[in-house]
Amino acid sequence: MRRGLLVLVAVGAAVAIPALVSAHPLPGAPSCQVFPADNPWNQRVDRLPVAKNSAKLVASIGLASPVHPDFGTVYAGAPNGIPFVVVSGRTRRVPVSFQYSDESDRGPYPIPRNAPIEGGPNATGDRHVIVVDSATCTDYELFSAYPHRGGAYWTAGSGAIFNMRSDHLRPAGWTSADAAGLPILPGLARYDEVARGSIDHALRFTAPCTAPRYVYPARHEASTCSGFYPPMGMRVRLKASVNISGLPYQARVVAQALKAYGMILADNGSPWYISGAPNPRWNDDALHQLGQLSGRDFQVVDTSSLPHPGQ
Repeated sequence: MRRGLLVLVAVGAAVAIPALVSAHPLPGAPSCQVFPADNPWNQRVDRLPVAKNSAKLVASIGLASPVHPDFGTVYAGAPNGIPFVVVSGRTRRVPVSFQYSDESDRGPYPIPRNAPIEGGPNATGDRHVIVVDSATCTDYELFSAYPHRGGAYWTAGSGAIFNMRSDHLRPAGWTSADAAGLPILPGLARYDEVARGSIDHALRFTAPCTAPRYVYPARHEASTCSGFYPPMGMRVRLKASVNISGLPYQARVVAQALKAYGMILADNGSPWYISGAPNPRWNDDALHQLGQLSGRDFQVVDTSSLPHPGQ
């Protein structure tokens, strides 16, 4: 684990991408905003200055490494990406015990018996589970989650509970279901957003090595290497000069979000891997065209002038 108007032309058809608007609601939870408009995930960064050490930080992740959408339809027999499920206020709460109990929210958690697990029920990876209670607009997230006795109780590496109506941060130094101590849900690319024509928030991404420190909005470091590397919470964006007009529609909507909102470093992993939720309606071939972009197309953003709510 550990919004201006843009009109672009797709190959063979004219497709208008509408003005970027705030807070596309989650399917199944239309009354729940995915965190307030001033939340760091929802702040635009396309007009902010470039950080002074941008070139060195980007190089430490990989200038030639391509962007990779770590989401789509199906991979290795399981839905490809980090899934989430929306439940009602009537969903039964179940106990969860944690390996990192001192940095986890105790719960109980409203996890349905058929809750989707990242990578599928037999996965050996991060096994994230994300559940949104539509009655309270609460985001429940688990890392390394395993059900027992048919889901009567669960064990997990760590867990975090977020009020999606609040900017409240986790205590300093605490992890979450993510290495950076951040919520995962607001950083996922979702098919319903692309179908609307815009992603109105930053995306989550990973880097092979991270520094033994973190910057806002991250709350936790998970350094794995020695040397000069980016801190958890670092914000990058796709350079305005990068031409994305030739990308297929789905990839182009993602790339436009990378220009307007950028992405936040949230975990250790492969370079420039972008997170999203699985959906059978993704076009995997189109998404993979994001691989035309590489590290040299990005720059680190100086976010010091933005509001820092919750701090």
